[in-house]
This record gives sequence, C-alpha cells and structure tokens, in this order.
Amino acid sequence: VGNSLVPYQHTAMNGGDGPSSYARNSSYQRGAIDAAEALLRKEIQNRLDLTNHSLSSFTIADFGCSSGPNTLLAVDIIIQALHQKFSSSMPNAQTPEFQVFFNDLSQTDFNALFALLPPQPPYFVAGVPGSFYGNLFPKAYLNLAYSSCALCWLSDLPPEIIDTTSPAYNRGRIHYTGASAEVAQAYSSQYKKDIKSFLLARSRELAEDGLMALIVPGVPDGFLEPQASTGSEFDLLGSCLMDMAREGRIKEEEVDSFNLPIYYTTPKELEEIIRSNKELKLEMMETLEGMNAQGTMPDLESRVLYLRAVLEGLIRTHFGHQILDDLFDRYSLKLAHSSFILHPQTHKSIMIFTLLTRRRYI
Repeated sequence: VGNSLVPYQHTAMNGGDGPSSYARNSSYQRGAIDAAEALLRKEIQNRLDLTNHSLSSFTIADFGCSSGPNTLLAVDIIIQALHQKFSSSMPNAQTPEFQVFFNDLSQTDFNALFALLPPQPPYFVAGVPGSFYGNLFPKAYLNLAYSSCALCWLSDLPPEIIDTTSPAYNRGRIHYTGASAEVAQAYSSQYKKDIKSFLLARSRELAEDGLMALIVPGVPDGFLEPQASTGSEFDLLGSCLMDMAREGRIKEEEVDSFNLPIYYTTPKELEEIIRSNKELKLEMMETLEGMNAQGTMPDLESRVLYLRAVLEGLIRTHFGHQILDDLFDRYSLKLAHSSFILHPQTHKSIMIFTLLTRRRYI
C-alpha cells in the first residue's frame, strides 16, 4: 500500500444547536420521514403480527439516530401507530410499555438529543452508542427496528481507493462520483459487505415476527454509470479542495487520501443484498414520492449548511479546522453557478422505503 494511507476516522454529524449543527440543518432528512409517514403507519397496522404475543413491553430501536429532532419525530409516528395497532387488534389487553433505544456512533451528541425530549416522554429512553454494522442488542430482543437516512454511510473506506498501486486509487477526487469504474466498484463492494453485516446483526436482534422499516438514500436504477453521475455536490467540494491544494493551502496528498465514506445504492442493488439474507423477509420496497432537495433546501445557504453539518467532522479530522470556513465559502461560490441551483430537476436522488419482517425461529 502506498504511503498516503490514512485510516478513516469515524465522526458524527455536527452536534449542539449552533448555525452549522445537524439539528438545525437536517430538513432534507426530515422530508424523508414526512414522505414515509403514511406508509410507516399503514405497514405497522397491516404487517405487525400480534397473534402469538402477550407483551408487557415493546422494544424499538432507531439505528443511526443522529442528534437532531428528526429521530424524535419518527419515534412519535411509530408510537402513535403502535397504540392504534394494539387498541384495534387487542382491545381487551393492556397496551405494553414502550422502550425506545437511540443508536449512533459514540461521538454523537446524545446530550443534545436528550435535551429535545419532552419532560415525560410516553416511552422509556436509552442511548446505545456503537456501530450498527455489529450487534448492539441481545438475541431476539427488539420488536421493531427503524433506520432513516443512515444506511448510506460505509463502515470503512474500501482500502484500494487509497492504495497508490491499485487501479482503484482515487487520486484527486473525494468520492466515486465521476471517478473510474474501478473506484465505483470498490465502493459498491464495500457497501454490499456492510449492508449484509447490518442485516445479519438485525436478524439476530429482532424477535420472531419483528418488523424493520428502513429509509435508504439512493439513486434510481441505472444511474450509477459514470456518464450519469457527474456533477455531484461531492464532486464540487472535491474540486474546491483541489483548488486549495494548487494554491498551497493544503497538500495534494491530503486530498488524495481523503474520501467520503458515503454510497448511494439503487433499489435493484439493495433488493439483491436483502434477499441474500435468509432470516429476514422482504415485505415491500417502494420509492418515496415527494422527495425534493429543492423543496426542503430552497436557497443556497441552506444547501451549504446542510453539507457542512454532515461532513464537517470528517473534514476537520483529516485537514484540521483551519480550512473549514474557506472551504465552504469556495463551495458556496461554485454551488451558486452549478446545475444544482440552476437546473435542480437534472439531479436524481431518491429515498427507498423498505419493510422487512423477521422469519420464525426454527
């Protein structure tokens, strides 16, 4: 491996409640929850099997909850749907007590999240720090698992993209967008490995007949070919970093060894990965309607702050905090003249709503 290898440091979304915090700049992710709400309520009502259960407690986990209000909104929707399900399916039984676990990386600002809770939430609360690509709960412990906008984050960077001797070495770029087919393939392989690990862990943790609802960021089928995926916001940010390297503000090798651990799957690819897990049954998969970045981030500043809230931790860890303001000022200037702002309809991103159930234990 070449000498530019730098281990990928896991970082969380920007914490707190400041101008560039995730809590203030996650309206796009909230849009995904709004778009999924009706489906989520309907599927809990239709798919949750209570026939064999006399539950005194019902456990729910949000995997990749982050530190803003979105996770609480999602949990409120789930709890309301569960109350409705229990009262309609088991009218003479007492509704169980609800235990909600909020999971994300240990660097996540759980304090900021818990500060947003009402004084007496209608459920018991606990934070569970750790990577959701491994086991986080005992076997058959969870009744409902949920994740939104988190399953685009890789557990690690594909090693070959920072190996100077590899055909997939991603020189001068920070993502697979617009890069060679070898780089895209390396990302895809890492993603498949990660999602298989995620599903394996959840299949162990879900109780029999347990439900799992996933909202997965992606791109439409057929969109991963190089000619279709140019002009990404990550590409723009990478070009700003390369400009700074040419001016001597940072070293070019630092850019070459920096890659974003983010991958956008297609519905077809995700379905293939899910079907390879024999413990979970794919009940439905649907592309959410009404997801529009322009609608949730209508102006230039909101788009810049959205990206900064998500990526600042990674950039600060790799390059240092000194470059942040300069980098995002440059990004703002480039974004203003980009097709993202001028022709937003040409940019395709989707949210894939997926519902799975845990098969019966044998």
